[in-house]
Amino acid sequence: MQRRAFSAKPLAVVGAVAASGVVALAIGGMGAARITSSVPSANPRSGATANVLSEGFGLNRLVQGSDPLENPSGPIVKFGLLADGTKTEPDENTYLEFERNPGGPTTGYDYGRHFLYQGHENGAPNAYVTRINLDVTDPAHRITLLTPVNPATNTTGFGSIDGSTWDSFTRTLLFTQERSAGAVIEITPDWPPQVRTLDGIIGQAAYEGIHPDDRGSLLLQEDAGGTAVNVVPTDSTSPKAAKQPNSFVYKFVPYDARDLAQGGRLYALQVWIGGGPVIFHAADPVGDTFATTQVELHTLGSSWPATWVLVHDTATDGTAPFSANALAKAAQATPFKRPENAQFLPGSGFNTFFFDATGDTDANAGSQPALAARGSWGAIFRVDFPGDNPNGEISIAVLGDAAHASFDNLAFTDTNTLLAAEDRGDGLHAQLNRLDSVWAYDVRGHERPRRFIALGRDPIATADAAAGEGDNEPTGVHVSAGSASMRDLVGKPNNPNATRWFFTQQHGQNQVFEIVSTGRNRDDEQEGRR
Repeated sequence: MQRRAFSAKPLAVVGAVAASGVVALAIGGMGAARITSSVPSANPRSGATANVLSEGFGLNRLVQGSDPLENPSGPIVKFGLLADGTKTEPDENTYLEFERNPGGPTTGYDYGRHFLYQGHENGAPNAYVTRINLDVTDPAHRITLLTPVNPATNTTGFGSIDGSTWDSFTRTLLFTQERSAGAVIEITPDWPPQVRTLDGIIGQAAYEGIHPDDRGSLLLQEDAGGTAVNVVPTDSTSPKAAKQPNSFVYKFVPYDARDLAQGGRLYALQVWIGGGPVIFHAADPVGDTFATTQVELHTLGSSWPATWVLVHDTATDGTAPFSANALAKAAQATPFKRPENAQFLPGSGFNTFFFDATGDTDANAGSQPALAARGSWGAIFRVDFPGDNPNGEISIAVLGDAAHASFDNLAFTDTNTLLAAEDRGDGLHAQLNRLDSVWAYDVRGHERPRRFIALGRDPIATADAAAGEGDNEPTGVHVSAGSASMRDLVGKPNNPNATRWFFTQQHGQNQVFEIVSTGRNRDDEQEGRR
């Protein structure tokens, strides 16, 4: 797509705006909402079913895939559909509140102050980024396209845009492309947006989650599937449903936190077990998949030394595009089974983060005890790096099973409660006759996990499933107060009273919802307290 001269400056002050452009809406947080009950069971994979939430919560649909864009460009005409009907799969959400109108395609129009951003996961070369203008109800201005096509190619040049975040140091939005040739995309919030990619700075990888800390470093997770191996190594006729760990957790430390293009150092997480690092062996996928170290890594109650190993330094390695995955393997970083997202623990001073690994998403693998013990159903890890200490430790917080599996998006609702969305995929849905859920975990381990959402299946997804594809997926689970300030980064003590909660029911109708409290789940109520 076309590139503009890049300047990540603060939003300009906006003068008088047309009064007809703004809709006065009450913007309130979730209050001290707590998840105190559990949905009894997941929805079966049968017909169209409604989403079911824990008692005291409801949904407000914000947009759906058929809603028009105010500024269509080439084949990109609707929120979740290209002109030829291809679904574009909006994914992770980022919520922001600005002090002034950032502007948009219509000069003088007031787009409000509250916005929800998302990348779209359709394939290259026409993935794109949208902005839902939450204060606007006029359909003609409700959804704004931020990445129009290049007129010369009629494409954006992007593919599989997944993760998103706000970097309060650069004052820009960051998006990831979940493909091997993907690069981090940086977009300014003011109009017209300026766009650039950082493939020679942060590298190319199937990045998904991306999260800044309070020093401007970026935590990234890579979702790249590994080589398939037989679920019983001694039986070549058994299903090839287990996957070799093949993805890494990264940290990018910029030279100048205010300008990522100045370069920096990319590191990958390395775990030590039994006196040496757990590493990738290209010639032995079976050995990696069934390694004893994988059992030890996934044993509840265990912890292991961890450190960051240098993968790339622009000062010495230059700014040509590079494969982060290949360099992480060469640096002897530790591979995992498709890390998809991470979150810093609120109140930890960014010294602790949790990340998940999706696993194999196949019951043929998970039903094998040897593979279940090695994270086949998925897992959530905790990583601690106290202060400036380069040496930390990793432990497992959740070992998945058939009931709790295939973890994807993560979000903290408060300092103790971690939401984890499942992404089992249509195959695992069919194998277990169970649709996805969103779980609420007490990271202290004081309470059993609660099923917060039992995802349903909308009519379009049901019809698609009949054709062999199309179950819905919960993604874009996002909890934020919307602050663009460095003082209020996720990872600092969370104020639940100010937060708003969102998620996307991807595929099918591609609907984006705000999760709302019905007032029966507050901290000041006795019901549900322990």
